[in-house]
Amino acid sequence: MHYNCLIVDDETELAKMTAEYFEMFDIKTHYVGSSAACLEFFKDNDTDLILLDINLGDGSGFELCKRIREEYRLPILFISARQSDDDILVALSIGGDDYIKKPYSLSVLLAKVKVNLKRSEQLKKLDEYPSPVSDKEAGNENFSLDSATMSVKLKGRSIPLKAREYALLECLYKHKNTIVSKETLFDEVWGDSFYSDGTLNVHIRKLREKLEADPNAPELIKTVWGTGYILELDQA
Repeated sequence: MHYNCLIVDDETELAKMTAEYFEMFDIKTHYVGSSAACLEFFKDNDTDLILLDINLGDGSGFELCKRIREEYRLPILFISARQSDDDILVALSIGGDDYIKKPYSLSVLLAKVKVNLKRSEQLKKLDEYPSPVSDKEAGNENFSLDSATMSVKLKGRSIPLKAREYALLECLYKHKNTIVSKETLFDEVWGDSFYSDGTLNVHIRKLREKLEADPNAPELIKTVWGTGYILELDQA
């Protein structure tokens, strides 16, 4: 059976309430309370999106996310009462698309789910995650993007990127040498403005670690405090 959303959370009453709320808005939702039940679900069912708690009775949502990522390409949004930045960093670095802290607002959570479902559907149609720039390769001899391989060529060196990293760099490149606001990045890369600064900061940091000689003193992707970021490139 096909579902739009699968909730994996051992807080059964909360999961049930969330599922019932989503159903009111025509988002077909199923919920399970453990890692084992989640894996069992995929034997006979599929889903477009997963809401995943970290603390599960029979294991860690982090480990479950890694297992799911080995076989499936679909949005995974972590939902957790754990508040630390370390948890958020781990969640996003292993493949999570967002991190929503409990207690959450059902209306805001619904908005996030809708946006991710819409974007996922668009990417399926393009059979590309994320969508490419208009040309297969764009840039100059010192810096170019290749949408076919989701990589960036920097001074003759080809650097593979993850899907969201590529989408973020592609957006910065489209507006190169001009300041790109955080709101623009959220809208163009994630598809809405509900994501937190922490989500954006993690992905910027990952890009800097791959592209910058010194990620702590970036020369390509620079922060414009209080506004956003700028990708500074030679005008070649």
